[in-house]
Amino acid sequence: MSEKKDSSISSEQKKYLDHIRRRKKFVLLIQIFVLFFFFLLWELAADYGWIDPFIFSQPTKMFLAAKEMLSDGTLWMHIGTTLWETVAGFFISTILGTLTAVILWWNRFISDVSEPYLVVLNSLPKTALAPIIIVWFGNNQSSIILVALLTSVVVTILSVLNGFLQVDEEKIKLIQIFGGTKKQILTKVVFPANIPCILNALKINVGLSFVGVIVGEFLVAQNGLGFLITYNSQTFQMSRVLLSVLILAFLSALMYGSISILEKRFLKWQ
Repeated sequence: MSEKKDSSISSEQKKYLDHIRRRKKFVLLIQIFVLFFFFLLWELAADYGWIDPFIFSQPTKMFLAAKEMLSDGTLWMHIGTTLWETVAGFFISTILGTLTAVILWWNRFISDVSEPYLVVLNSLPKTALAPIIIVWFGNNQSSIILVALLTSVVVTILSVLNGFLQVDEEKIKLIQIFGGTKKQILTKVVFPANIPCILNALKINVGLSFVGVIVGEFLVAQNGLGFLITYNSQTFQMSRVLLSVLILAFLSALMYGSISILEKRFLKWQ
């Protein structure tokens, strides 16, 4: 079976595919090297006094801080709290935003009425709403998740709705000619055509959800990476502050990579 598959590919195609694979490996190698070189330069700069290690810390101190927090179990607790709040806000905003976009596409009157309000909400810094949300809903985890939801839901609505409205009108007219209902237009044409758009909205939501959660944790949390950053910056434990930032970057990259894998698999299924 594999021999037949190989024989169906010309030598030029095989060379091209090999070139693509080698290029991907080379890019990955360079990315790892750049990351390694960055931390090495950071460490040497602190050792030789090019930067103040008290303010900028250094990788070895961050490693020791991580080891200390892992030994007493507090680091896993803070990571778990932030990750749970982010994932909850992420999924709720994606589902709510997509459903709202469907309603607005379905009823153009509601869409026209709500358009200026969505534009205003999208331009409004969502972090400005965080203190208000906390006063209204209390000093608890639900308020943090709500801040994450508000940070990303409007972007989801606008992105998905714009994708719905960009669907080829000829395809829609074709279904209408054959007596198709609006529900069939949505389920057979509009929604399937916009799955890549929805996946792209997911990628945007990853960063926005983390922003919302961290802002909420800055204000009210008693645990979480945002709490770690706030508390340790006030006590000038910069190693723990920068460690928390690096963990946030890793978690963001992990969620973004998961969505990218999902997107690639979807494209293969098509």
